Amino acid sequence: MDEFPAKVSTETSSQPTQSSSGFRGFSVGPVKMDVLFIRTIPGILMIVEIVLGLLVWALIAGSTYINHAFGWVMFVSVTLWVITTCLFVVYFLGVPEKIQLVPWPIAMMIFNVIATVLYITAFITNAASVPANMVAYYNNKAAAAFFACLVMIAYIASSIFSFMAFRGQGSNAATNQATGNLPA
Repeated sequence: MDEFPAKVSTETSSQPTQSSSGFRGFSVGPVKMDVLFIRTIPGILMIVEIVLGLLVWALIAGSTYINHAFGWVMFVSVTLWVITTCLFVVYFLGVPEKIQLVPWPIAMMIFNVIATVLYITAFITNAASVPANMVAYYNNKAAAAFFACLVMIAYIASSIFSFMAFRGQGSNAATNQATGNLPA
């Protein structure tokens, strides 16, 4: 027992300049931009959701024919467009690596599932409410329904990938030791 304290080392190590997740980007002051996020599947899907979501609400807002059903489509498309744009900026700036208190994979999974359900209802509402007798507004509403379907598919894909990311993070030390995947 007397030799135990003599064997203990109390050296400290310095922080590495690059995080363990392989953050590669550039920084301007305290802000680090993860330009490689744009090349990942979740990043590409978020860009697709932002662009197509913008088309959905712009096409509906661009027509003057007012129907209460299109109010729901506008609410869903604008709300999810704003939230998705904010989340894209959060991930592009590398905030999840800085704020690890938030369970980012499960938060993204929950958001994507809710967005999928909301866009399913918005797509069905939009497609069922396209006015066939008003030729001037038919093109805008039909195109909005088409793009809502594409955004819905993108959110379904995002839900699948965020579920896979959530499941991948859920391993424990016993599983890692049994499979030989011990962290370095």
